[in-house]
Amino acid sequence: MQNIRACKSLGKAAADLRAAAKQRTGLVRRLGELKTDRIPDSAELNSALKSAWRSSASADTHYAAWADQAARKKGCHKGKAKPTKQLAAGNRASGSATIAKKKAARLWNPTAKKYGLEERPYGSL
Repeated sequence: MQNIRACKSLGKAAADLRAAAKQRTGLVRRLGELKTDRIPDSAELNSALKSAWRSSASADTHYAAWADQAARKKGCHKGKAKPTKQLAAGNRASGSATIAKKKAARLWNPTAKKYGLEERPYGSL
């Protein structure tokens, strides 16, 4: 995001964000393939994780589109990317992702602690 704001390495930023979106979409798919019914609150946890990763993928896709817009003529002004609807949509999706990640962490961490598994701060989801 910093590079996009500063109109630097826009092509790489867009490519990295698209790769991250693809990875998150893959996480949603893989989670659907896992047997998680023995985990406490697994349905709610799975729902929160899927929501978090889908929203994060959406944010990444919007931010990549913003980088593409910034790379075009008049997309940057005085070394700063102009705000666009893609940026706003990315920010909304990112906010939704954060809410879902916090919920997932609240659901996972007590179970992780009880069974000696790794607890996860929401930002790592």
